[in-house]
Parts: sequence; structure tokens; C-alpha cells
Amino acid sequence: MNNPDPAHSGKRPPEQDEFVTIAKVSKPQGRKGEVAAVLFTDFPERFATRKRLFALDKQGKRREIELEEHWFHKGQVVLKFKGVDSISEAEMLAGWEIQVPLSDRSELEEGAVYVSDLVGCTVYDGSREVGTVQDVQFGAGEAPLLVVQGLKEYLIPFAVEYIEKVLPGQKRIEMKLPAGMLELDAPVRAEEK
Repeated sequence: MNNPDPAHSGKRPPEQDEFVTIAKVSKPQGRKGEVAAVLFTDFPERFATRKRLFALDKQGKRREIELEEHWFHKGQVVLKFKGVDSISEAEMLAGWEIQVPLSDRSELEEGAVYVSDLVGCTVYDGSREVGTVQDVQFGAGEAPLLVVQGLKEYLIPFAVEYIEKVLPGQKRIEMKLPAGMLELDAPVRAEEK
């Protein structure tokens, strides 16, 4: 992989925390250095215009990489990077996150929010503080689940009918949850056994 010196490229690299992950390499795919990656973006069509990407390795080191080509296969994206030309070179990329600078994210329609902006937000049910979003899980139903750490870990559907306000700039999510939802997973008390 090429790793150009940012000082000579004419552009300053974005700061460490100014990146968003758009895919994660799962395995080699092919014999010429291609890799299969799980998509973490709702805008996979942007790979057609993105040639300058960043790879974050397992040790947390980020480097600039150049995308030569891509295609979609079985729900994943196959990526071919300049300078990665063999299966053994592709194997070294397994687990790496493919990122773009935060400033390169696609514009969202009114009322939409990036999942990455939800992590770290404090969730409120009315005036009650529930906890902080640690992760967002997909595939458990129609709405993604917010993994919220408060007095315990809560799984809260990020469903339109529960959302009052999402204020990512203030790291705040205001919700109106159904009565008893937060108590569903509560431990059984001795007198209830």
C-alpha cells in the first residue's frame, strides 16, 4: 500500500477523531489482492467516486489508501486497493476499518441522522436520564437497537414512534418510551421467585 507523506500532498490529514468507518474488511476475495468488506454505510454508491480512503489497522494506526476498483457481491463490497496485489497482502487487511474523513460524509435528508453520531449520546425518557449509547445493533427487528448503558444495559428500539428529539451536536436523544419498557429485563426480586 502506498502511504504518501501528508506534508507533500498539499492537504493536511484530518485529525484523529474526524473519521467515520464506512466498511470493515472481513477476508481476501480473489487472487489479485481484493478484499471483501462489510458495509457500514447507507451510501455504497459513493465508492464509485471515492478513490482516496483511509485504513485503520488493528493497532489503531491510520494510513491513506487508494481505491482502484470495487464491486458488490453477496451483500458485501469487494475492494481492490493500489499496491495490494496478492492474497497474502490482502490477508493482512482482515479486520481493518475503511474510513473517510467526517467532512466527506454524504448530506442527509431532513430528520435523518448518522448512526456514528448516536454513539456517546445520553438517552432521556422524558426528564429521566436512562444512560449513554454504547453501540447500535441492526437485524433484530425493523428498528435498530440502541445499546444504552445506565444502571444496567438496555436495548432500546430507535423507532420513530419513541423518538422526541435527536440532538447529536448536544449528544442528547430525547425519547418517550412505553411504560415498563426499561423494566422488561429487570432482575427477578427474591419475593417474586
